[in-house]
Amino acid sequence: MTETAPVPSIAVRRRRVGQERLPVPALILAGVAIAFFALPFIGLLWKAPWGDAWSILTSDSALTALRLSLWCSMWATLAALVFGVPLAWLLARVAFPGRGLVRALCTLSMVLPPVVAGVALFYSLGRRGLLGQYLDRWFGLTLPFTTAGVIVAQTFVAMPFLVITVEAAFRQLDTRYEDAASTLGASRWHVFRRVTLPAIRPGLIAGAVLAWARALGEFGATITFAGNFPGRTQTMPLAIYLTNEINPDEAIVLSLVLIAVSFGVLVALRDRFLGGGRPATT
Repeated sequence: MTETAPVPSIAVRRRRVGQERLPVPALILAGVAIAFFALPFIGLLWKAPWGDAWSILTSDSALTALRLSLWCSMWATLAALVFGVPLAWLLARVAFPGRGLVRALCTLSMVLPPVVAGVALFYSLGRRGLLGQYLDRWFGLTLPFTTAGVIVAQTFVAMPFLVITVEAAFRQLDTRYEDAASTLGASRWHVFRRVTLPAIRPGLIAGAVLAWARALGEFGATITFAGNFPGRTQTMPLAIYLTNEINPDEAIVLSLVLIAVSFGVLVALRDRFLGGGRPATT
């Protein structure tokens, strides 16, 4: 009878990853790739008007755009959580005909050109759109060219990031704990609230942060569906687009603000929730 080779532990595998050495050609190509991603941001830092940066950041237009961006992206993230978590739960746990098509449909806006997403929203939720005409006629609710329209556009492009992340967390979850709670008499909602959600918390937070970062940087769908009105629909990306034609120095400073926020979020997210810290060493 042959003996089965022992499976390396997680710690051993991590140590092996940390000690692995790449061939020199692979290291060179990886370095070129890193430089390719870093060079545009270094160019912005090199060109930034640091002497005027503070006055640009504290101007009324910049602060208004920043506040609107943060406000709308937070509401878009909340909407993505409210609707995206049940959707991810459905896709991960319920088998039904056409589930693959539904998953593709619900994540299509993640790869769709943002301008196309804005056009689609306009002809579905606009005043003469498929649903928008009834919203306007029955409830007097108009979404295009309003702050609510910005939130809708951001939610449309950001929710798929939360859905695919949370769905993966649901699929990786060990269901034995949920089964044990159900056996002890807990209701399905109680199990979901007290067992399932705490178990997928890292994936849930990761999905929410990714959705927020995507909503914060949304441009194409917003300008197409909600327009570019200062104080009402002009978020930071739209303000950067406008000022780049008038005052490139201001556009550079505003761009650096968004880059700093996004980079900080991604670094924190990677280290805290995606296991991206330093590899363990012996």
